[in-house]
Order: sequence, then C-alpha cells, then structure tokens
Amino acid sequence: MSAMKVGAVIITMGNRPEELRALLDSVAKQDGDRVEVVVVGNGSPVPDVPEGVRTIELPENLGIPGGRNVGIEAFGPGGRDVDILLFLDDDGLLARNDTAELCRQAFAADPELGIISFRIADPDTGETQRRHVPRLRASDPMRSSRVTTFLGGANAVRTRVLAEVGGLPDEFFYAHEETDLAWRALDAGWMIDYRSDMVLYHPTTAPSRHAVYHRMVARNRVWLARRNLPALLVPVYLGVWLLLTLIRRPSRPALKAWFGGFREGWTTPCGPRRPMRWRTVWRLTRLGRPPVI
Repeated sequence: MSAMKVGAVIITMGNRPEELRALLDSVAKQDGDRVEVVVVGNGSPVPDVPEGVRTIELPENLGIPGGRNVGIEAFGPGGRDVDILLFLDDDGLLARNDTAELCRQAFAADPELGIISFRIADPDTGETQRRHVPRLRASDPMRSSRVTTFLGGANAVRTRVLAEVGGLPDEFFYAHEETDLAWRALDAGWMIDYRSDMVLYHPTTAPSRHAVYHRMVARNRVWLARRNLPALLVPVYLGVWLLLTLIRRPSRPALKAWFGGFREGWTTPCGPRRPMRWRTVWRLTRLGRPPVI
C-alpha cells in the first residue's frame, strides 16, 4: 500500500510571523513524503512563507472552525486530495521529525481510528497542562489512550471522517468545535486516540485571555448539547456544567458573560440537530467520559 498523503492546515491572524515560520520549518523537516501546507490568513494578510506553502487570505475573520474549514476545502472537497490533515496552531512547533510518519503508521494500522490528539507541551519546561489532556483522568499526560475529544490546534484527522460527517461547525467561531466534530465522528463509528509521543510545543497560556472566552464557552456548550445529545440528556449535561461553573467561582464579570452566553445558546440558531444514538452514549461512557460532563 502506498504511503498516506499528509496535508497541514494552519490558520493565522498575521501577528506571529516568527512563530509561524518556525512551525513551517518544523513541518518541512518531517520524515517521509513532503507534507503539503495551506496557511489561511483569517481576516488578515499572511506573513511571508517559504516557497511551496499555499496561502489563502480571507477578507474577514471567520473564526477558528470557519478558517480551518476553508483550509480543508483547499485540499479538495472534504480534503479528499490527501488522506490525513494536520491542524496546527500558528504559534506551535512540532517537537519531533517523525510526527507525520507516526500518524501515517497509526492510521494505516487501525482502520477505525479517525482522529489523533497530540500532546501539547511547554517548549521551556516540557510540561503539559491538565486541560490539554482530553480525558477526565488527566494526571498522567504521558499515558496514551482512547479518548472522546481532541485538541483543536494539535491533531490529525483522517479525511474520510470529514467526508462522512462534515467539517467543523462554522457557527461556533471559537470553543467546543472540536467536541462537536468528535461526537459526530464517534457516532459514525470512528475512534479517537490521544498520543503522548506526538508532541506540539506551545507556550503555556490561559484560554480566558480571549475577551469572548466566557460568553462563547457557555453559548457553544448549549449549542453542542442542542445539536448532538438525545433530548433526555440535554438538561442533565447543561445542569452539570452550570454547577461546575459555579463551583469554580469565576469573577462577577466572567459569570455575567457566562450567563449571557448561556442564554444566547438557547435563543439563537445552532445549526442542524442530529442527536447521537444511545449506543454512542454508551461508547462515550465506556471510554471514560459520558456525555453529561
């Protein structure tokens, strides 16, 4: 069997040219066949890139999922011109030269594997934040396992998954778009792996640095439930997350933004509703994260 073709989608706001260049250099150094790269300028010009890297400049910021979907279509409908797509943050850096080859091997060896979530590590300390391990039992980031979601800026997706279940939800703009795709993929029978040996170096940051964080996290949490969960689980899932939010005792402005987003999630269109099957609920439960948390 011929080697799987690998492409990479990177979206940028044009404000990190040095980091983007370093990432592109790390992709160019990957073992095996060349990884074709598309850089999407999300409402901004794309900085200078090496020869052979394709660029797309969007007139407006479509959000993270919207920008990545444009990148997917640059590889043909649903990304069909390649077998695997890497999605990488523009300020990240592939730590090893064999990451693309490890992806080829993993997908070739497991026909049920649809998505791989990489381990994100701080480039200075090598530490992985707990929130970057996509499972409830996250104390050991060096343990690889099956999981129920993945990290948006450090992953590999088999393009057959995108052809079968569609891309990321444009409406989300920012937050939870990966879980929406993950649930649809799992409902279609695909599996997701977290691989600690596939590493993206990324500076340690707090997601709350984004001004829209609390509103969009809450809004998209509601949209995620409305789009994907059986009706009986929607209030359970959202009730649990409401309780967890209150337990974490956010600041008054953050809580106000969160409740505004929660209300917005109920009163605005969220795209098509395709509730997962109950056997998918059971699969998620067996994988360690039932869709109520």
